[in-house]
Amino acid sequence: MGLNNLRTLYQALVLDHASHPRNKKGMKEATAMQTVHNPSCGDTVNIFVKVQNEKIVDVSFTGSGCTISQASASMLTQSVKDKSVSEALEMTKIFSDLAIGKEHTSDEIEKLGDAAVLTQVMQFPARIKCATISWWALEQALLKKG
Repeated sequence: MGLNNLRTLYQALVLDHASHPRNKKGMKEATAMQTVHNPSCGDTVNIFVKVQNEKIVDVSFTGSGCTISQASASMLTQSVKDKSVSEALEMTKIFSDLAIGKEHTSDEIEKLGDAAVLTQVMQFPARIKCATISWWALEQALLKKG
C-alpha cells in the first residue's frame, strides 16, 4: 500500500472511530477496570474488561480526550474482544513497542487489527501518548485482574 493510501486509510479510520466509537460505555460486571490520565494533554481513558476462563468476553471504555485517544480506545476494544488474556497482553506489548520505535513483523502488527493503522501517529512524538493511553490502561487492568 502506498504512503498516500495509508495516510488516507489512517485518517478515515481514526475519524470514523472518534466520531462513532465502538464499545464506549461503562461496564458494571467488569472483572477489571483501569483509568489512565495524561496530565500533559488532559486525555483520560477508563478501560473495563470482563474476563472468563482467561478469555476477554467483553471490553469497553469511557473517558474524554482528543480524536486519537478516543479512536485508539475504540479500536482497542474491537481488537482484543474474544482474545485470550495472553494474546491481549502480547498485543499491548506490540503496540507499546511500535510507539517507541521498535520493529515487529507484519504478522505481529496484523494482530492489532484496525489499530495497526495507528502506527502512523508514531511519526508525531507529541501524539504517541494519545494513541497508547488506552493500551496502557488495558495492560494494567489485565495484569491486576487476578
